[in-house]
Amino acid sequence: MIQQTDFFFEGGRSGVLLIHGLTGTPMEMRLLGKGLNRAGFTVHGMQLAGHCGDVDDLLATGWRDWYASVEQAADAMLGKVDQLFVGGLSMGALLALKLAADRPRQIAGVGVYGATFRYDGWSIPPLARLSFLLPLLKKFGIGRTRSFMEQPPYGIRDERLRAQVSTAMLSGDSAAAGLPGNPWYSLAEMYGLAASVRRQLRQVTSPCLVAHASDDDVASLKNAELVMREVNAPAELLLLDDSYHMITIDKERRTLIDRSAAFFDSIVASNGTQRAAA
Repeated sequence: MIQQTDFFFEGGRSGVLLIHGLTGTPMEMRLLGKGLNRAGFTVHGMQLAGHCGDVDDLLATGWRDWYASVEQAADAMLGKVDQLFVGGLSMGALLALKLAADRPRQIAGVGVYGATFRYDGWSIPPLARLSFLLPLLKKFGIGRTRSFMEQPPYGIRDERLRAQVSTAMLSGDSAAAGLPGNPWYSLAEMYGLAASVRRQLRQVTSPCLVAHASDDDVASLKNAELVMREVNAPAELLLLDDSYHMITIDKERRTLIDRSAAFFDSIVASNGTQRAAA
């Protein structure tokens, strides 16, 4: 049974839509959301379709369903704010980039946090590194009940936090910490999304803050470099040296909050200057 775990923090007329990752939960975006709200932004941490329930709930959805829920959340936010920013973690970063590509006039800027086009980090087992082949297996109906189980360090460098998150995840509390594994078919859907977003990166014209752990255990720096190279927009790279993949909750989350707020604020100021000049 899916539990509703999204959050909304009322703030000013500039808003940020935050998107969690595959098998994740809005909880992984909550600290970032609180920090951005303290900086004056209205923030919605949305919940992707099929998430925060069990494996069957997730398997009942695909990437187009996940993206449709992002579009629905964006439409709701656009009724509350004058400028909308979007930020996503891991697969959420891909959904954020797709929204910016599809709606260039509506998205003022993008927070690209730990973008994951491929699971190619140092903690990913050799077999799991072949997961880009999963769309082919899904096409032939192979492996619907199979999952790649999460591996230590679970994307978290902070050992105390890692223990808390892994305990919640392995206990089955998917609303708090997400699922303990990535179903093969859901990963196949994620790779379908990744292929679509790669083709659209040149359509991203909104400024991007590309934040990535320099020692990311799940998605190597090649993922961030792809975004920096391909987007058709000003892009700023923020490397975090004391974090793993889950940069929104790990040791340098305050740095991420401060840099994100400053990045979005600079765009607000620039747009305000342009409107005044016009």
